[in-house]
Amino acid sequence: MSDLMLINISGEDKPGLSVAISQLLADFSADILDIGQAVIHNHLSLGILTNVPDDSEKLQAQLLVEAEKLDMKLKLTPVAEAEYADWVALQGRPRFILTLLARKIKAVHIARVNTVIAACGLNIDAIIRLSGRVPLQSTKSHIKACVEYTLKGQAENSNAFRAELMQVCTDMDIDIAVQEDSIYRRNRRLIAFDMDSTLITTEVIDELAVLAGAGDEVSRVTELAMLGKLDFQDSLRQRVALLKGLPESSLKEVAARLPLTEGVEELFATLNKLGYKTAILSGGFSYFAAHLQNKLGINYAYANNLEIVDGILTGNVIEPIVDAAKKAELLRKLADLENISMQQTIAVGDGANDLAMLAAAGLGIAFHAKPVVKQNAEQSISTLGLDSILYLMGIRDREAHKLSTD
Repeated sequence: MSDLMLINISGEDKPGLSVAISQLLADFSADILDIGQAVIHNHLSLGILTNVPDDSEKLQAQLLVEAEKLDMKLKLTPVAEAEYADWVALQGRPRFILTLLARKIKAVHIARVNTVIAACGLNIDAIIRLSGRVPLQSTKSHIKACVEYTLKGQAENSNAFRAELMQVCTDMDIDIAVQEDSIYRRNRRLIAFDMDSTLITTEVIDELAVLAGAGDEVSRVTELAMLGKLDFQDSLRQRVALLKGLPESSLKEVAARLPLTEGVEELFATLNKLGYKTAILSGGFSYFAAHLQNKLGINYAYANNLEIVDGILTGNVIEPIVDAAKKAELLRKLADLENISMQQTIAVGDGANDLAMLAAAGLGIAFHAKPVVKQNAEQSISTLGLDSILYLMGIRDREAHKLSTD
């Protein structure tokens, strides 16, 4: 008669351990029903759910001998057939990926997140670290840390689950993203970015306005537009009108000193090597979008065109204007052009005019965004640089680093 048995082995990792155990199971013609292994700081934990056709007691005795020889702890747990049948019946339950991002992950972060997960009726299947190893005395200017949870089940109240996680983020100055663990999550192909306050840390129109002597007035209107308190098209026309008379050379002057957001160059170096298609979909200006497109190796760039006559800005913007609806339309157009599903797209932005694009994408990310955007976007990053988007795609630091050095 066959026996179901759960084998747990733990201790200091050493060469030949998994070979010895697996070969012993092979000698007894055991079936492997489930298996998992993790190594943390050179300490191994190996679990194997097995079905042994016969001589189960003899196998157990030999496992004990082998574990003692290897100086490992061994725990053998019999599993009832009914218990195994219940486990099989759980197959197909929804699975989710929860990504926790911070400058430094503390035990209190994990404790709060785990409490929310348990309270909402979800089970933790696995937790792995995506960020690199950081020395205790790090010299890095921008430290980042990330762990990824695999969750199983359905939250008893999904709205409450999201609200609780958002509260944890607010209380602890961390970011948490939750995605369905679907095939699309592992096969994103197109990533579209807003430009101003996303790829760069400034609003270009505000920089131009300073040169035109209208800095305060334009900055005030820009802020209201990004908060969603003004119609974007009307506010853009109003602000561009204040640039009338500015020489075209001012565009080159501002472009030369555009401040890139933390992690931008690392992000695009990785995306380009992995073959992702990238796009700028901006309510800003095409001159600067083209500048960044060339600098970062971006595939597509769409933005607004300033009217220039005889080397002077006229104060007009050429129609049609790239606003919120146009950004979403362009994202769909690019997905069609690349022959991919919208579920394979990612959109990243910070302002109210990005909300339609974020909602249309398979993964919409509010990046260091205005409150109205954070409240309405499915995912939000406010603590780390733009390269932390790679974590939401399941890409580890060591993988990104290897690409950059190849």
